[in-house]
Amino acid sequence: MLDRIFTAISTRIATAAGQPLTFVLALATILAWAISGPIFGYSDTWQLVINTATTIVTFLMVFLIQNSQNRDAAAMQAKLDELIRALDPARGEFIGIEHLTDRQIEEIRAALEQEAGHEPGKVGTVDDSVETLLKRR
Repeated sequence: MLDRIFTAISTRIATAAGQPLTFVLALATILAWAISGPIFGYSDTWQLVINTATTIVTFLMVFLIQNSQNRDAAAMQAKLDELIRALDPARGEFIGIEHLTDRQIEEIRAALEQEAGHEPGKVGTVDDSVETLLKRR
Protein backbone atom coordinates (compact mmCIF):
# COMPACT_ATOMS: atom_id res chain seq x y z
CA MET A 1 0.00 0.00 0.00
CA LEU A 2 2.74 2.45 1.00
CA ASP A 3 4.68 1.48 -2.12
CA ARG A 4 1.75 2.40 -4.39
CA ILE A 5 1.18 5.70 -2.63
CA PHE A 6 4.87 6.60 -2.85
CA THR A 7 4.98 5.60 -6.53
CA ALA A 8 1.94 7.71 -7.35
CA ILE A 9 3.25 10.74 -5.47
CA SER A 10 6.80 10.46 -6.78
CA THR A 11 5.57 10.06 -10.36
CA ARG A 12 3.43 13.19 -10.10
CA ILE A 13 6.20 15.23 -8.49
CA ALA A 14 8.85 14.02 -10.96
CA THR A 15 6.53 14.84 -13.87
CA ALA A 16 5.73 18.28 -12.44
CA ALA A 17 9.41 18.99 -11.73
CA GLY A 18 10.25 18.53 -15.38
CA GLN A 19 7.75 21.08 -16.65
CA PRO A 20 8.72 24.54 -17.92
CA LEU A 21 6.33 26.21 -15.47
CA THR A 22 8.18 24.61 -12.56
CA PHE A 23 11.45 26.04 -13.83
CA VAL A 24 9.88 29.48 -14.17
CA LEU A 25 8.50 29.29 -10.62
CA ALA A 26 11.92 28.24 -9.25
CA LEU A 27 13.59 31.06 -11.17
CA ALA A 28 11.01 33.56 -9.89
CA THR A 29 11.65 32.37 -6.33
CA ILE A 30 15.40 32.88 -6.72
CA LEU A 31 14.87 36.32 -8.27
CA ALA A 32 12.49 37.34 -5.44
CA TRP A 33 15.07 36.16 -2.91
CA ALA A 34 17.87 38.08 -4.67
CA ILE A 35 15.80 41.25 -4.95
CA SER A 36 14.91 41.03 -1.27
CA GLY A 37 18.61 41.03 -0.32
CA PRO A 38 18.91 44.80 0.16
CA ILE A 39 15.68 44.86 2.17
CA PHE A 40 17.13 42.36 4.66
CA GLY A 41 20.62 43.83 4.48
CA TYR A 42 22.02 40.64 2.97
CA SER A 43 21.87 39.18 6.48
CA ASP A 44 22.90 35.71 7.52
CA THR A 45 19.23 34.84 8.02
CA TRP A 46 18.45 36.00 4.47
CA GLN A 47 21.16 33.68 3.14
CA LEU A 48 20.14 30.83 5.45
CA VAL A 49 16.58 30.89 4.08
CA ILE A 50 17.61 30.13 0.49
CA ASN A 51 20.34 27.70 1.52
CA THR A 52 17.96 25.71 3.70
CA ALA A 53 15.15 25.72 1.14
CA THR A 54 17.37 24.61 -1.75
CA THR A 55 19.05 21.94 0.36
CA ILE A 56 15.72 20.44 1.41
CA VAL A 57 14.33 20.48 -2.12
CA THR A 58 17.52 18.97 -3.55
CA PHE A 59 17.66 16.27 -0.88
CA LEU A 60 14.07 15.18 -1.50
CA MET A 61 14.33 15.40 -5.30
CA VAL A 62 17.32 13.04 -5.32
CA PHE A 63 15.14 10.28 -3.87
CA LEU A 64 12.20 10.99 -6.14
CA ILE A 65 14.33 11.09 -9.29
CA GLN A 66 16.19 7.91 -8.28
CA ASN A 67 12.88 6.16 -7.68
CA SER A 68 11.62 7.23 -11.08
CA GLN A 69 14.82 6.11 -12.82
CA ASN A 70 14.79 2.75 -11.02
CA ARG A 71 11.23 2.08 -12.13
CA ASP A 72 11.96 3.14 -15.71
CA ALA A 73 15.06 0.95 -15.87
CA ALA A 74 13.25 -2.05 -14.38
CA ALA A 75 10.35 -1.65 -16.82
CA MET A 76 12.74 -1.33 -19.77
CA GLN A 77 14.64 -4.41 -18.63
CA ALA A 78 11.41 -6.40 -18.34
CA LYS A 79 10.45 -5.37 -21.88
CA LEU A 80 13.86 -6.35 -23.23
CA ASP A 81 13.71 -9.69 -21.40
CA GLU A 82 10.30 -10.34 -22.97
CA LEU A 83 11.67 -9.58 -26.43
CA ILE A 84 14.58 -11.96 -25.87
CA ARG A 85 12.18 -14.63 -24.63
CA ALA A 86 9.80 -14.16 -27.56
CA LEU A 87 12.35 -14.19 -30.38
CA ASP A 88 13.59 -17.62 -31.44
CA PRO A 89 17.06 -16.52 -32.59
CA ALA A 90 17.67 -14.56 -29.37
CA ARG A 91 19.70 -16.19 -26.63
CA GLY A 92 17.71 -16.65 -23.43
CA GLU A 93 20.84 -16.67 -21.29
CA PHE A 94 20.94 -12.87 -21.65
CA ILE A 95 17.80 -12.55 -19.57
CA GLY A 96 18.77 -11.18 -16.18
CA ILE A 97 22.34 -10.14 -17.00
CA GLU A 98 21.67 -6.77 -15.38
CA HIS A 99 22.28 -8.57 -12.08
CA LEU A 100 25.88 -9.41 -13.01
CA THR A 101 28.88 -7.34 -12.00
CA ASP A 102 30.15 -4.50 -14.17
CA ARG A 103 33.16 -6.60 -15.13
CA GLN A 104 31.01 -9.56 -16.20
CA ILE A 105 28.76 -7.32 -18.28
CA GLU A 106 31.78 -5.70 -19.92
CA GLU A 107 33.18 -9.14 -20.81
CA ILE A 108 29.86 -10.12 -22.39
CA ARG A 109 29.70 -6.84 -24.32
CA ALA A 110 33.25 -7.26 -25.62
CA ALA A 111 32.55 -10.87 -26.65
CA LEU A 112 29.39 -9.80 -28.48
CA GLU A 113 31.27 -7.09 -30.37
CA GLN A 114 33.92 -9.57 -31.39
CA GLU A 115 31.31 -12.14 -32.39
CA ALA A 116 29.37 -9.57 -34.42
CA GLY A 117 32.47 -8.77 -36.43
CA HIS A 118 32.67 -12.39 -37.61
CA GLU A 119 29.12 -12.66 -38.93
CA PRO A 120 28.96 -12.47 -42.73
CA GLY A 121 27.50 -9.20 -43.99
CA LYS A 122 27.47 -7.53 -40.58
CA VAL A 123 29.77 -4.91 -39.16
CA GLY A 124 31.47 -5.64 -35.86
CA THR A 125 31.81 -2.40 -33.94
CA VAL A 126 30.54 1.14 -33.95
CA ASP A 127 33.73 2.18 -35.77
CA ASP A 128 32.96 -0.34 -38.52
CA SER A 129 29.37 0.91 -38.66
CA VAL A 130 30.47 4.52 -39.00
CA GLU A 131 32.91 3.61 -41.75
CA THR A 132 30.16 1.72 -43.58
CA LEU A 133 27.79 4.68 -43.31
CA LEU A 134 30.44 7.12 -44.52
CA LYS A 135 31.18 4.94 -47.56
CA ARG A 136 27.53 5.24 -48.59
CA ARG A 137 27.90 8.96 -49.26
